[in-house]
Amino acid sequence: MSGNDDSLICQRFRGFLPVVVDLETGGFNADTDALLEVAATLLVMTGDGTLTLGKTLSFNVDPFEGANLEPSALEFTGIDPDNPLRDAVPEAIALGDIFSRVRKEIRDTGCTRAVMVAHNAHFDAGFMNAAATRCDIKRNPFHPFSFFDTATLAGLAYGQTVLAQACKRAGIDFSNAEAHSAIYDCEKTAELFCTIVNHWQALGGWQWPEPDADPE
Repeated sequence: MSGNDDSLICQRFRGFLPVVVDLETGGFNADTDALLEVAATLLVMTGDGTLTLGKTLSFNVDPFEGANLEPSALEFTGIDPDNPLRDAVPEAIALGDIFSRVRKEIRDTGCTRAVMVAHNAHFDAGFMNAAATRCDIKRNPFHPFSFFDTATLAGLAYGQTVLAQACKRAGIDFSNAEAHSAIYDCEKTAELFCTIVNHWQALGGWQWPEPDADPE
């Protein structure tokens, strides 16, 4: 069996659709600090069960009213929230568009809901959930407390929990100069997740289709 068949992905993660997410923020407190960038990479499954990268959605985000911006965080990411060339949008638009696209992907693949894949996933989930609450977004497609954390997976697979080092161990090119933008880190996290999942399958840890799967 060859070619792309996204409908198969619903059988791989017990009905969950993995969606890779990365956020850049103005600090570490999800309730008080600004969300500045958000990216989400959809994943595609081929007919033999190989996981690959699909489309990446990304937005620069305007800090919400009264948001805290830690100078050290801005220096670390290199983001200038006041730069008019950022073409930033409010949180509600950024998350609304991403959530809508993820819900469509859930329907198209026959999955039941999305599960966030992220590097140190509790951090990204905390900021995303806080922003969704601020914006009163009711239809959050992501599971509320289950995540696939690539820091944990990379620690198991490669003995590294830092994204850049884990990518290097996995044979994935990583540029420190391009890091700390949501779209770059998101796509590198997606590559890392796919590499680990596919390698596990190649080792025999996952057989495709699953042995003794109930055809019903």
